[in-house]
Amino acid sequence: MKQIITITSALIISLTSISQELPKLIVETDFSIGKTMTIKSRILGENRDLNIYLPLNYIEDSLKNYPVIYLLDGSKDEDFIHISGIVQFGSFSWIKMIPESIVVGVANVDRKRDFTYPSSNEKDQKDFPTAGKSENFIEFIQKELQPFIDSTFRTTAVKTIIGQSLGGLLATEILFKRPDLFDNYIIVSPSLWWDNEKMLKEELSNYTSKKSIYIAVGEEGEVMERTAKELFEKLDQNKAENTKLFFEFLEDKTHGDALHQAVYNAFGKIFVVKEE
Repeated sequence: MKQIITITSALIISLTSISQELPKLIVETDFSIGKTMTIKSRILGENRDLNIYLPLNYIEDSLKNYPVIYLLDGSKDEDFIHISGIVQFGSFSWIKMIPESIVVGVANVDRKRDFTYPSSNEKDQKDFPTAGKSENFIEFIQKELQPFIDSTFRTTAVKTIIGQSLGGLLATEILFKRPDLFDNYIIVSPSLWWDNEKMLKEELSNYTSKKSIYIAVGEEGEVMERTAKELFEKLDQNKAENTKLFFEFLEDKTHGDALHQAVYNAFGKIFVVKEE
């Protein structure tokens, strides 16, 4: 019994000693990597949240303008945080993979509605009852979102869009129908199975501006892998001289984890950072 009491006393003394050695908390503040702005969209008839990442020196360097990266599925609990992290890392002065950039994460309300055009496939209609309103969402991007960002922040004319899965389908639709909305397209695991793969049969609109297009897919099954490769081949056959085109098969990634690696790789291929 004495031995148990002695051991217990020693433990209490030891724990008390450790607690006395802990540093005193001086101050605690919230840590933020950006801001959230809510805009009222007349086209969509609803409010939309935008998550914004600004480069570290945005406020201090008031004479500098920045390219903008538009991220679909850009909610806080989706892809905004980790994609912004790649942008920050890639723009470090000792990395220089990508120029300092503004990231605009477009938070979702109904991605099945916004990222899809109307489908004639009955299963699509049954599984996605709200689908088919991508035309409205593209109008929102062109006439409301981009003008709002350009008028609110110091931007250059260079715009990039990142879309994965249904977001990749939307990015492909924009590329085919309104290519001049963006200069760079990062299309990952696009859901080109939609509407019996009819997007792959669409004609590409002509454009004169420079384009960089990166397409990637992981080990995601025959349909996903085949259609992504067919998209690349279609674009390659119709490629203009002012277009850079890349395709990557991420053999160690799946539909769930391909985006992060794909975006990192895409930045390294698309952007050329000039020495200042």
